[in-house]
Amino acid sequence: MNLMKKAAEIRRDLLSLIYNSKTGHTGGSLSSADILTVLYYRILRVDPACPKDPLRDRFVLSKGHSVEGLYTILADKGFFPKEELKSFSTFKSRLIGHPSVKVPGVELNTGALGHGLSCSVGMALAAKKDGLNVSVYCLMGDGEQAEGSVWEAAMAGANFELDNLTAIIDRNHLQISGDTENVMRLGSLASKWEAFGWDVRSVDGHDINALIEVFESSRKKGIPMLVIAETTKGKGVSYMEDEAKWHHGVPTEQQYSQAVTEIDTFIKEMN
Repeated sequence: MNLMKKAAEIRRDLLSLIYNSKTGHTGGSLSSADILTVLYYRILRVDPACPKDPLRDRFVLSKGHSVEGLYTILADKGFFPKEELKSFSTFKSRLIGHPSVKVPGVELNTGALGHGLSCSVGMALAAKKDGLNVSVYCLMGDGEQAEGSVWEAAMAGANFELDNLTAIIDRNHLQISGDTENVMRLGSLASKWEAFGWDVRSVDGHDINALIEVFESSRKKGIPMLVIAETTKGKGVSYMEDEAKWHHGVPTEQQYSQAVTEIDTFIKEMN
């Protein structure tokens, strides 16, 4: 499978989801699309026919507001019918604006930022205690790093030597209120996480091969891994890239048409 092409298709489909439902978190869903694509189509051991398999890997979308990409991928992989995507954020739909465990393939209700890693630590620790060969992956936002619970979880992850845990930061440098360094200065995230006892890797979050390499690289025994994925908010749509206003927003008909055209052109160039 051409994962670069698949990621582009996921971007196109999640934009369709947002445009048709008239709601959604656009920029962060686009910035994390390559990460999710690599995880779900290459790394994670998950089976849509048995979504509660005790031996499945776990993925937690801590930045739960960017759920559009996750729902799109879960439907594409067969966890639920693609037709159901049309119900996103409508009355009585289980596809609400943040991950819900009512949706097959979703491990945890998320959206209150700072909770995902704490729960992921618990999942990884439980797997260790039960002697299960299970890996846990948690995707956080960079603005989420201002949450104190993230650092409590970071300390716990290292303390319990959870080498089956991988945390990922979607480092697109923007949050809803602007540049992360203007809202709450993060400084060197690598230095901070290393000080908390994590094995830190930095990677271009839009380089499919680099993402595969870092997720498949050998692990340090007894040490959890943090991947800092440098990304671009709104990646793949020219007028959305690096624009904080697209943290949450619905394109107009003309904007949507332009976005689809740009993505389709990118896909055709790969054929």
